[in-house]
Amino acid sequence: MTVSHKVCDRILLVTIDNPPVNALSQIERQGLLDVVRFAETADVDAVVIRGARGTFIAGAEVREFGKPPMEPHLPDVIAELEASAKPIVAAIEGVALGGGLEVALGCHYRVAKVGARLGVPEVTLGVVPGAGGTQRLPRLIDPMIAARMIVYGRPVGHVEALTSSLVDRVADGDVTEAALAFAKEVVGADIGPRRISRQPNRDASSVRAELDQFAVSNRKSVRGAEAPIAAMDLVEVALSLPFEEGMVKERETFLRLRGSDQAAALSHIFFAERMAAKPPEDTMGAQARRIEKVGIVGAGTMGTGIAMNFADSGLPVTIVELSAEALARGMERISSSYLSMEKKGRISAGKAAERTALIRATTEYADLAACDLIIEAAFESLNVKKEIFTRLNAVVKPGALLATNTSYLDVNVIAQFSGRPQDVVGMHYFSPANIMKLMEVVRGKETASDTLVTALAFAKRTGKVSVVSGVCTGFIGNRMLKAYVREAGLLLLEGATPLQIDKALTGFGMAMGPFAVADLTGIDIAYKARKEMAPGSYEPMAVLVHDALVEAGHLGRKTGGGFYLYEPDVRPDTPNPLVAGFMATARMQSGIEQREIADEEIVQRCILALFDEGSLIVNEGIAARAADIDVVFVNGYGFPRYRGGPMYYAKMLGLDNACALIGKFSEGRFGHWWRSAQIPVAE
Repeated sequence: MTVSHKVCDRILLVTIDNPPVNALSQIERQGLLDVVRFAETADVDAVVIRGARGTFIAGAEVREFGKPPMEPHLPDVIAELEASAKPIVAAIEGVALGGGLEVALGCHYRVAKVGARLGVPEVTLGVVPGAGGTQRLPRLIDPMIAARMIVYGRPVGHVEALTSSLVDRVADGDVTEAALAFAKEVVGADIGPRRISRQPNRDASSVRAELDQFAVSNRKSVRGAEAPIAAMDLVEVALSLPFEEGMVKERETFLRLRGSDQAAALSHIFFAERMAAKPPEDTMGAQARRIEKVGIVGAGTMGTGIAMNFADSGLPVTIVELSAEALARGMERISSSYLSMEKKGRISAGKAAERTALIRATTEYADLAACDLIIEAAFESLNVKKEIFTRLNAVVKPGALLATNTSYLDVNVIAQFSGRPQDVVGMHYFSPANIMKLMEVVRGKETASDTLVTALAFAKRTGKVSVVSGVCTGFIGNRMLKAYVREAGLLLLEGATPLQIDKALTGFGMAMGPFAVADLTGIDIAYKARKEMAPGSYEPMAVLVHDALVEAGHLGRKTGGGFYLYEPDVRPDTPNPLVAGFMATARMQSGIEQREIADEEIVQRCILALFDEGSLIVNEGIAARAADIDVVFVNGYGFPRYRGGPMYYAKMLGLDNACALIGKFSEGRFGHWWRSAQIPVAE
């Protein structure tokens, strides 16, 4: 049985055991309903509900996603829990998420173990809590805390749960024993006021201005996502309407969103991320190596970001640079970053000092001898990589993993420099590496199975979303990005403006437009990279304006101007007046006549360029699945999560329609770049 019970000194102890995370399927819902009805007539004084295997309840059963709901429905189960005449205590260990927290809110009391996390993350799947979460939580705790939990979908830890009165007690030791003891304390108490649904609406007047500002900010920040806006509306309902009316509105909203395109897309990316992180089938049986000490070669922006990611995960890090000056700059960058996080309240002063202390700086490669994993994060030059990996081979212990953070270079060639290609893997981080979630794990032709499995396990351990890529120029993400930037540049040449293109794509949901991104990263970075590219590997007409800006000294934000101006008291989307002249010159050089371009064409060409290149990547075997490409672009390139990724977007558009549009684009002057219209996309 997944829901069992036994009597412990007149307390009915109920255990939910549905491995691995005690998700609430129909069986668990029915089991809870049966046990609460049993408790009403049983010779017991109170009830304690716990989860087995160190977890309370992690939410709904994902295997039921997309299927018709079966009775009993969770709101009805929770209503009976709350209506019980005998006190019910939730013993929360591990996580209480989604429906799990809603069950806990239906109990009369809550005891949490140190380290527990509580939250309602439904918005991340395109829905809202559907079993009272949006109506009970704002009645129980400060409305602002409740709003952030519901609208952002972010859980809170045991400390905030206690200080906000979300839980009644925190246990250092065995949470079941603590909950049983607590249940004995409350036997005979009036549990009427403990029924959250019977509590009056909380007075939100003291935080009304803050709530209103939060609601406005939320609408701007979600960039088209429906669930966070609906969630905020339901918080407002909880503060103004009777509970019963609020529950009706919550359920209506939940059912409406559950069948939406956005919920389907978010469900797709949810499962895609989990599938992408699994080792390939041909590595099954390989065991991950033990990684306890890590090293990094390179103390630039990427190297220091990777070091912070490791320190944030509690790992000791040794970072190597050739010169003491470069090393000092890198350590200063790390100290400044942690100081900034401390000032913003993201970490405590003690935590900042603790993490900084984990990072050791040195100019000696010999200091990497004991490391289990060393990541090269140096300049993108094969000669530089050759020198580094040759030196590493001379000092690093046998069996250590050697990884390169290269964005474009051939991992197979780099692996040969090491003298131990079986131990070499690409671990391509995205900047800033301590914040960005994505890691492309690049499998070379001689990468051993246990090397790959270790890299994937380590990515998970350090909080990364990983995707396995084969070896090609740019791997998955940057190879596709080149096609996206190409179409944006050609649209500029044909008559659109940088601002129109950026607005069309942010209106679609992209985090930033391609020209704003170019300004942020530095237009000269890609300019220098193109100097190393083989003729014919990119479209020079698409970057005529980019090149003109660089050659005029306008490199983006770092010089105060690029496609836009970056000056005091000037809006950041103010066009650089020089760009219009550069565009006119470029059109004259290319013989292209300016025309009106609709936003729809901008979105179709840029997004389908991603799909076009992605189709080739899948069929070449660089990516194992189309869904892996979606994971890359959602987590690494600001693609709107609620659209599921570029491959999923084309699928929703209709693959026949997408291929027809690609066929149309392939008829133009630059049509030879569109290549996948007749290629089936592997799944």
